[in-house]
Amino acid sequence: MDLLLILTYSAFCIAIFKIFKIPLNKWSVPTAVLGGIFLIGSLILLMNFNHPYSEMSRQYFVTTPIVPNVTGQVIEVPVKGNKLLNKGDVLFRLDPEPFQNKIDSIKARLVGAQADYQRAKILLSRKAGSKRDLDIANAKANDLKAQLAQANYELKQTIVRAPDKGYVVQVALRPGMRAASLPLRPVMVFVSGEGHYLIGWFRQNSLLRLKVGYEAEVAFDGIPGTVFSGEIQMVMPALAEGQVQPSGNLINPYMAPRPGRIPVLINITDPRYEAFADQIPGGAYAQVAVYSDHFSHVAIMRKILLRMAAWLNYLFPFH
Repeated sequence: MDLLLILTYSAFCIAIFKIFKIPLNKWSVPTAVLGGIFLIGSLILLMNFNHPYSEMSRQYFVTTPIVPNVTGQVIEVPVKGNKLLNKGDVLFRLDPEPFQNKIDSIKARLVGAQADYQRAKILLSRKAGSKRDLDIANAKANDLKAQLAQANYELKQTIVRAPDKGYVVQVALRPGMRAASLPLRPVMVFVSGEGHYLIGWFRQNSLLRLKVGYEAEVAFDGIPGTVFSGEIQMVMPALAEGQVQPSGNLINPYMAPRPGRIPVLINITDPRYEAFADQIPGGAYAQVAVYSDHFSHVAIMRKILLRMAAWLNYLFPFH
């Protein structure tokens, strides 16, 4: 954009010098140069401050680590990678036999406990037993019922299902592997089907010109030559560099040496985007320009600049 402005101003100066036959001397040439520096510099400063630009923007998506609620051996993995699933579809199954055996064992013990309870109840009614014996038998029977309910729950958890509408990527789980109920060892990554979120990362000196509802334009690196219209949906109220978590250390100015950038959620409203939505993967890179209500007449410069960047996406050496 800077080069375009310089070339345009140079052509304008040449035309003025030719048309009005202005002599080239120590006064006219420096005046033209200094005038260009002042004019072009002012335009660039007005554009950069009032119509912010982010060369760091990305499509984000929500993932759910799939960890079984019980530990067991995998016997079946019917799910296919990158295939759309509905909530409740089966992802994989664990061997149910150990869990069924536990249920059978608890059921057998429960029958004996219930018989003991009935016996203690009869003895108490005949004044041949104590209330304590009846209470112990009742507590044992209730405990076994609770164990049975938990065992039935664990048996149901041997079938792991999709938590929501979405899909699984990179299915590496196979029958014969052991899936553990450990939060740090997910066996699959489930991508939520709720859609993507485009976040533009803007410098902090652009904060005064980032407001909800301001017009925005987006150019994806993966779709060269195309610019989509949108608007600011949210300006995130916090930066990662400023977060504090409970620890034994006090905060200090060297915890985040870089100032950080402001995350801005962009809503793409361009109807043409629907035709490309399936071609833009989660994590896709983009460039975003925002057009504020201030000095709107210089916004055309930012629009030209963004379109130039979009066309440059055809040239792979630039990335």
